[in-house]
Order: sequence, then structure tokens, then C-alpha cells
Amino acid sequence: MKIRAAVLEQAGLPPPYAQSRPLAVQQVDLAPPGPGEVLIRIAAAGICHSDLSVVDGVRPRPLPMVIGHEAAGVVEETGANVSDLKPGDHVVSVFVAACGHCNPCASGRPALCEPGAVAGTAGQLLAGGHRLSRNGAPLFHHSGISAFAEYATVSRHSLVKIERDISLEEAALFGCAVLTGVGSAVNAARVQAGAVVAVIGLGGVGLAALLGVVAAGAARVVAIDVNADKLALARALGATDTFDAKSPDTAEAVREATRGGVDIVLETAGAGSALELGYAIARRGGELVTAGLPPPATRFAIPAVSLVADEKTIRGSYLGSSVPSRDMPRYIELYRRGRLPVDRLVTHRLKLDDINAGMDRLREGQAVRQIVTM
Repeated sequence: MKIRAAVLEQAGLPPPYAQSRPLAVQQVDLAPPGPGEVLIRIAAAGICHSDLSVVDGVRPRPLPMVIGHEAAGVVEETGANVSDLKPGDHVVSVFVAACGHCNPCASGRPALCEPGAVAGTAGQLLAGGHRLSRNGAPLFHHSGISAFAEYATVSRHSLVKIERDISLEEAALFGCAVLTGVGSAVNAARVQAGAVVAVIGLGGVGLAALLGVVAAGAARVVAIDVNADKLALARALGATDTFDAKSPDTAEAVREATRGGVDIVLETAGAGSALELGYAIARRGGELVTAGLPPPATRFAIPAVSLVADEKTIRGSYLGSSVPSRDMPRYIELYRRGRLPVDRLVTHRLKLDDINAGMDRLREGQAVRQIVTM
């Protein structure tokens, strides 16, 4: 079938992207679903910093590619061997298609699926190959989704079915921002009631993490960013303390305010400096959990002796260390009850043709989550 999609031809073009236009919205071909696959009509897709990292070349991907990985939509058609979805069902995409059989999947860690990681890096679907093409030449898939398009053919393992009582525009956020942010708080960090927790980096994932920390009952919630508007939003969402990351005295100020440091730090900025700050403000016996994705060459330095002397812990969390089929319904129920007001993270709504301007807003720090409607 013929569809409209945003194709990235060349990464690393100079901003502003509204002028250089790295994403070209054009007509492409989409193949029907094969065995174990599903055709969905994309209703809404969120613009994530991971998308921007592909556009600006920080995270290299095979090109040309239809990008976008955070979406919600409606099932149009199912391929052979798909019996638990039917046309008309509402679904949310997940950017790791978990095979269910590799060692991580068998250990209950589908976010680390090995075949899923290989397929995602190669720009293919889980079963292999491409379902997108243009003039007979294949186009690569972004994280098995390619959400900035009118329709997508994806693996059944890339979807979670949801009830129809939630807006698809808001449901899209659950596929990345909420799974990653809230999951990093409740699955990876296991935030407990009464804890003192800091969140560094207040983009969509960071603010979702902050919502998870608040919902878990943290006694103090420290929000750290370079953007004053995002710090103000963090306050409105439940942060008890806010700090400007640009200040050279931030680490000392946080330690003083929290009497020695915080119990848990959630780092979502994806920067070496943020990791170093996070380690510095964790108290003795504290934990640094990072869910950000810095450029591949990024390194950060710590005083190694403190890992022993202070018994600090550092761990990563990919996709919020989530089991999407288990966690997404839980988070949606918390949203229904008003305990995860993720709709407040949406700062802009735009059409597919305005996708380059949306990338500019994200790059300039003017947006938290932008929703592209088809």
C-alpha cells in the first residue's frame, strides 16, 4: 500500500531543521503483514530525544530510514499466527520486539532481548527484512516501528493491546517515555515510600521518571535541569526541590539540602556530566540509575575507591527494565486514577508535515513531549 512517511535521507545536517529539512515527508510503499506481524494505522506518535539523536547523527543508523518509535494506533490487519489481536484493537508500540526465547527474555528481561537488539540495530523487523520500500529499494525501520508514518507493519512482539477508554494521543507516551521513565523508578531503582530521590534531566523520560517517583511515595523529590521552564513544570508535578544544573555548586548545594546526598539518583539526560553529577550527589550507600542514552563515545569519571568505601551502586536501565505487557496496563491504570498525569507532559501537537520544526523545538529545549497526529 502507498503511505506518507517521514524519511531520513542524511543524518547530521545543520540546524535549524526547518530549513535543512533532514526529514522528507513523501510517499513510500508498505508491505502487508507477514506471519507474526500486524498492520496498524498510526494515530499519534511522540517525538523522543532518541529520534533527534538519529537525525543529528549522534546515534548512527542505517539510512534511508523512516524514523519514530513511540506510537499508538489501531490494528488494521493481522498476519498468520497472530490470534490475540484483531482489526479495531487499540495498541501501543514498544521499541524492543522481544522474541521470548533468548536468555534475557527467558530471565524476565525482555528489554534486553538479543534478537530484538540485532534487528533494531540493522533497521529490520524481528523476523528479518524490510516492509518499507521506495521505488523498489528498501527503507530501514527505526526500532522495528517507524512511527512517523500513516501506517506501520510491525512484529506482534512490538505491540501491547490497550483498552479503548484512553486517548491514543496520550497512549502514545506509554510506549517510550512512560515505560522508560516510570520503569526506571519502580523497576530499576525500586523507589520506596519515604525515599529521597533526585532526577537529573527533565525531558519526557525524566519527567515521567519524576511522576513515577512521586507515585511511589518518595518523601523528597529533587529535580535538576538547565531549563528554568522544565524546573517549574517539575515543581508543578511534585518536585520538592529544584536545582539549576548549570551552577558549578549544584552538587554541593544538593548534598547540603539533603544532609549528605540522596538515596537514589535517576539520570535521564544522557550526558557524561550528568552521570558525574549524579554520582556526586548520591549519599553513602546510595544508587545511581541511568536511563539516558549518551553518544556512544561518552565516558564519565568517578573516584573508584568510593565504590567500595561509600558502597555506591551504578546501574543502567533500558526501556525502564520493563516487561511491557505487564507494566503498561499498570501504568495506564495509575493514569486513569490520576496518579500518573502523563498528559501534562505534552507541550505541543503537530502534523507530520511539521516534523522538522518539531525536531528544532526539541533540540532547543522548548518542548517536553510533542505529539505528531496523522
